[in-house]
Amino acid sequence: MAPGDTTGTTEAPDTARHVDTAQPLDTAGGPDATDRAVLDDLVGAVRAAVPSGRLGVAFSGGVDSSVLLAVAVRALGPARVVALLGVSPSLAVDERAAAHDVARVAGASLVELETREGENPEYRRNGPDRCFFCKDELFATIDRDVVAAHGLSAVAYGENGDDARRPDRPGSRAATEHAVLRPLADAGVDKAQVRRLATALRLPNAHKPAAPCLASRIPHFSEVTPEKLAQVDAAESGLRRLGLDDVRVRHHGDIARLEVPVADIARVVGEALREDVLRAVRSAGFRFVALDLAGIQSGAFTLPLVGVRGA
Repeated sequence: MAPGDTTGTTEAPDTARHVDTAQPLDTAGGPDATDRAVLDDLVGAVRAAVPSGRLGVAFSGGVDSSVLLAVAVRALGPARVVALLGVSPSLAVDERAAAHDVARVAGASLVELETREGENPEYRRNGPDRCFFCKDELFATIDRDVVAAHGLSAVAYGENGDDARRPDRPGSRAATEHAVLRPLADAGVDKAQVRRLATALRLPNAHKPAAPCLASRIPHFSEVTPEKLAQVDAAESGLRRLGLDDVRVRHHGDIARLEVPVADIARVVGEALREDVLRAVRSAGFRFVALDLAGIQSGAFTLPLVGVRGA
């Protein structure tokens, strides 16, 4: 990791809560013996990987990086772990606030760093490799501005075992190029197990729906712009205020294509909510509002372009 200064970084000192890193797990409904063994193995792996110095965890506030952060605190203690939150127009306002809350519960200090992936024409071009340029910017900013300033001897991120098997995760290549650790993937911990561990670790987002970055709502080869990202953020925020916690607003110019779980489709079109949904999305600047009957579709824009069917 290259040394640097703290330009573009902001530390939030009040997010650190010193906790007993050996605090009892929440055993109501889990974890079972297998999950406890996995947790112990993860703690041991982090200790072995970072025998001295501090660990920076590339942290989005999602459940994967949250489990990794909590495991790191248990392994190394709060003073040797720092959560690194990249902030740019692709990060939803609500997600930014929630990330601070999760870091506080995990017992880690949090540093915000401004990333400028939007200045890269390859990122704005929005090909299926867009995530590579986003992650590359994040890790390069950490290398340049954070590593030396915060005494980091390693950086890790929350790729899980399921992610490692998917072909639509080009950000993994950026992690490899920057020598970023991936303890969850190395241990083969899948998404279901991540959520069980998050419950055992008493993390508030254990059952929170996945929240990919806002750029994932824009079809590939349609330019990513701050204006489009702000539209998506405003629309999704408005829909969450209506109680739609798991929602995607896909940006198709004047048209917003909504994805919600299939179980919520009837609710969205019901008379009690339909007008409020229209108002929330139109107020974000969309002219037309469409509802996708297929429900939530992870990777729907990218998987067809990387030759995968049926995902």
